[in-house]
Amino acid sequence: MKPAQGHVFVAGSANLDFVARAPHVPAPGETVLGRGLELHPGGKGANQALACARAGGASTHMLVALGDDAFGATLESSLRDADVQLHIVRAAGTATGTAFICVSDEAENAITVAPGANDTLAPHHLPPLGAATHLLLQLETPLESVEAYARAARDAGVRVVLNAAPARRLPASLLSRVDLLVVNEGELAMLAGTDDIAQGLERAGVNDVVVTLGARGCIARSGDATHLQPAFRVKAVDTTAAGDTFCGALVARLSAGDALDVALRYACAASALACTRAGAQSSVPTRDEVVALLAATKEHLAADRDALAAHCGVAAASY
Repeated sequence: MKPAQGHVFVAGSANLDFVARAPHVPAPGETVLGRGLELHPGGKGANQALACARAGGASTHMLVALGDDAFGATLESSLRDADVQLHIVRAAGTATGTAFICVSDEAENAITVAPGANDTLAPHHLPPLGAATHLLLQLETPLESVEAYARAARDAGVRVVLNAAPARRLPASLLSRVDLLVVNEGELAMLAGTDDIAQGLERAGVNDVVVTLGARGCIARSGDATHLQPAFRVKAVDTTAAGDTFCGALVARLSAGDALDVALRYACAASALACTRAGAQSSVPTRDEVVALLAATKEHLAADRDALAAHCGVAAASY
């Protein structure tokens, strides 16, 4: 196993986000009048790489596919500005990935993704992982490639972290190569075949699992240990990229050598701060901002911990 030094490698998607604000997310067949349009760099892989870089503790590399268009140039600039070391596949004649996002007044969102160049990321594109401690993957690129990258990382002694989003059923051959699985409640239900969180943790098919629960916080199972981390209380403006911020921050801190419970607390704080700002990558906080929030919140209310435990169907645990 690699030591807690080196870098984090992210392989995944990059999209230019077209974001419209509206009173509520449209129902099927409904047209809602929005309030303006904003463009933000995004995509699960790129968001997580940027969040990882801003969390500090380890340098961040990313394998990404971009079209030879202005959207690709915008995404590349955003990642380089965050000191992400890029390994770019140029998808000539293919548009850079895009996402169309509606954000409601309650800070909820609905997202439609046009993968574009992301679909060209192939198994042979992964470079040598070198001194990487962790490989962070998502599901906005071809599943064949995701599984090939996980296999290569395992062979190289690099820990594999999979954020199984967007939700889909996954083959056991992929899950068997995952060291840490990160999912939200819906994604866990899809993988485990149950809405019961405690049962889902047992059935997920991976020994170490983190389940993000939005404004409630998160729960993790690592072997026989369970960790509960209540959310930090903030005024949410836009939840876009909150989950990606969590994933990137979590893996960065694990790579830096933090214990899982410590990394979970940092990731929850980073995710909470991301909800206080509009956009995807534009909302990801710096390490100094997260450290300030952690210092201001020495401990959570026992009631928050108990409510989280009750929601997950487990006994309240220390964290």
